[in-house]
Formats: sequence, structure tokens, C-alpha cells
Amino acid sequence: MERNYSENTVKAYNSDLAQFQQFLSKQLDQQKVSIREINRLAIRHFLGILHMEGYNSRSILRKLTAIRSFCRYLCREGLLEVNPATHLMPMRWEKRLPTFLDVAQAAKVMELPDANTALGLRDRALLELLYSTGIRLMELVSLNLSALDLLGEVIRVRGKGKKERILPLGSKALEALAAYLPRRKELLGKGDRYSSNGLFLNYKGGRISGRSVRRIVNHYLEQVSQEEHLSPHILRHTFATHMLDAGADLRAVKELLGHASLSSTQIYTHVTVEKLRKTYDQAHPRA
Repeated sequence: MERNYSENTVKAYNSDLAQFQQFLSKQLDQQKVSIREINRLAIRHFLGILHMEGYNSRSILRKLTAIRSFCRYLCREGLLEVNPATHLMPMRWEKRLPTFLDVAQAAKVMELPDANTALGLRDRALLELLYSTGIRLMELVSLNLSALDLLGEVIRVRGKGKKERILPLGSKALEALAAYLPRRKELLGKGDRYSSNGLFLNYKGGRISGRSVRRIVNHYLEQVSQEEHLSPHILRHTFATHMLDAGADLRAVKELLGHASLSSTQIYTHVTVEKLRKTYDQAHPRA
């Protein structure tokens, strides 16, 4: 609450700390564990067990971050004298290049929904908006009608830490939204007043959920991509990659994505460099 973390982040950290508590309880063979039992050796042992159980290094790093943050809080409250996780070096992890669609695949995905039905128009508007702006799944789900300004060709998005940003809308996204909004009333008639503010509605007229968006987006992505792990986040990756490929400034893309630091955006430069390297190897006579 103090840091305005998203609901998903809070759930993840809560799960990580509960897992650490269960580990300590098992190691000490006692149901209740004192905060005094948290020490550097216990944390190292916990991380080692996670590695042996097959957790990837990124997940282990997140759990270490949760423990370190929790111990910092305990020190501030006077419940621990020193933070035992402070000097534990975070594990290095393999940086996986983000999965994204090429331009032709992205264009094909946008055309897949049925433009003759209200749900099909909703799906097309939803896909176009994700690709046009690169917004996160939960940012899309929480959008209200009031966030959309078709005349100004922008949309107001509330991201992590409840920070707002104004994003421009592409012409295709504007067309898709303009086609969906009149037919949205067909869905609204089945719902209640409470959900009437949501920009995207489900077939019952309620605000669409994150789970539903994943199912919808994955349904269309499966028709153009052979990747195993599909998710709406691929459209965010695709947005960023295509922007940088076309020469967009890295700092501008950072602002559009709502990243707190430039380092989070820089992973997309690796993608574009990989593409340049492939082109170079294919074209240069002495490559």
C-alpha cells in the first residue's frame, strides 16, 4: 500500500514470503517461526533449495527481492537489528529475448476477429489498442470510457504505482474503437450499471477480466504464431520492437511503455541488434 504496488505484485510477494515461511517451519520442525530465525544462512539455504527444485533464476531473484524488502521493513520497525539479505548477491539470470510478432503477423492478427458482431468488433479494438499503445494487460482491463479521447486521438492510462500517462492512438486503433463503441451498447444491455464505465465488456455486459483478455488474445495469436508461451504481453513486446526497428528514440519508447527506468526498455535494443546482425550476416560479402 505504501509503495502503490499493483495487486499482482502484492500477491506475488505475499506468495514468496509464505513460501519462505513454510521453508523455515519445515527446517526448524515447528509450526510457528520467530522473525529472529531469519538469517543469512537460512536465506542462502532457501535459495539453494529453490535452485535444486528447478526454479529458474529469474523467479529465484524475485523471491530474494521479496525477502530483502521484507527484512528492510522489519529493521525499520525495530524487529531486526540488521538486514540479513542486504549483502546477498542477486543471482545472474539468462536474459531471454522477448517474443514478438513480425509486421505481417501483427497485421494478420488484427484482421482475424469477425467485424460483423459486437464481440468481434470488441476483440479487434482490444487487439489494436494493445498493439497501438503497448499497454499492459491490467492497464487495459481497468480502462474506463472516460479515458478515451477519440477527437484528441489519445487515451489516458493508469500504470504501475498509479502513475498516469497519456498515449497517442494509431489510425487503425482509432478506426477499430470507433467501430466498436456503437456496438458496445449491445453488450451493455446485458450487464448492470456498476460495470457500465468499463471500456471493454464481456458477453454478459460486465467489465472484461484479465483472464478473459488472455483467452481472447491467445486464441488469435495461436493462429499466426507457433510459440509455446503465448500471452497478451507479446503485443506489448511487438509494439516496442516495431517502434525501435522503425527508428523511434529509446527514451520515447520508455515513456510510452511506462517503464520506471531505461534499463527495462533496453532489452528491446538487443532484439533489434539481433535483427541487424542477421541482416548483416546474410547481406555482407565478408560477413
